[in-house]
Amino acid sequence: MDTLTSPHGGGQPLLHQKGAETQAFGTLKQLPIGLGHDTRMYACQRLNRVLADTQILHSLYKKHHWLMRGATFYSLHLMLDKHAEAQLAIVDALAERVQSLGGVAVGDPRHVAELTSIPRPPDGVEPVPVMLSRLLDAHERILIDARDAAARLSAEGDEGSADLLVSDVVRTGEAQVWFLAEHLVDTPLVRG
Repeated sequence: MDTLTSPHGGGQPLLHQKGAETQAFGTLKQLPIGLGHDTRMYACQRLNRVLADTQILHSLYKKHHWLMRGATFYSLHLMLDKHAEAQLAIVDALAERVQSLGGVAVGDPRHVAELTSIPRPPDGVEPVPVMLSRLLDAHERILIDARDAAARLSAEGDEGSADLLVSDVVRTGEAQVWFLAEHLVDTPLVRG
């Protein structure tokens, strides 16, 4: 048998592989990071909740970025895309933190939908102020949960998770809320 027809040679990908789950969601593997099992388990649960909500927030930003209308279209279109990029970076940081604690990060969109606290928007287009208000509501939900989780995790000795929540989730969220809210101030465009 030559390497082109051999099942292990010729660079042929091994397609359609199946296998058993190697770690179930909601379980931990032991890692020598100086935090106990219960602290890591609690951290993974809280971080996964914030992660699910942040994934939904990222998706809302992208949806609203595509659906912007009106006189402020261009500036909002660009701003929402920039905010979406920042939220995507937070998604990655949260997921990697869960993994570094020995947990399993929520990643499948169907599972995210089961865990999120953010209400589902209509499938169609809403007025621009409603879309911006929807983003503000999502941010507020995340900020409340992230602050609570950070305080509790800090009290448990998990300063790494607490720092991630405050430095990335809270600080970025607060700045984005400010930018969004300023677009809802009722000011005339052409007369003072």
